Amino acid sequence: MSEALTGGCQCGAVRFASSHLNRDAYWCHCRMCQRALGNVAAAFWNVPKDSMTWQGERMTHMSSPFGRRGFCGACGTPLTFDYPDSPNIDLAVGALDDPGAVRLASHFGIESRVPGWTAGEGLPEMCSEEHVPLQQRWAKLRDAE
Repeated sequence: MSEALTGGCQCGAVRFASSHLNRDAYWCHCRMCQRALGNVAAAFWNVPKDSMTWQGERMTHMSSPFGRRGFCGACGTPLTFDYPDSPNIDLAVGALDDPGAVRLASHFGIESRVPGWTAGEGLPEMCSEEHVPLQQRWAKLRDAE
């Protein structure tokens, strides 16, 4: 059995560990992630929430009507993205103690990819509008209006 992967914020106030065995990560190129992380893409490792343990208090911000971003309230390090109603959570690969312990396996939100700024060409790719769970969330929001 593989060891849990650990990580945390820059100042050390928030720490986490995940026992999830799958080590496939992805680049998210969507505009929301670009803005939230102040970068051309966000590297995430998607894990079950029940595989997680936390030390310290992770602050959260609803960055869309259904998406939540987690960060350290002391130093501002971006740590997570999740849908509160989902059993999974995305951990920022850069917040892992050993980012090399996960591997780039796919791209998401490629409609906003900035050419020449990220590696991994030739891997599976998906546009945000092709992702059924995301589109269902948008539809549910529209239906509630």
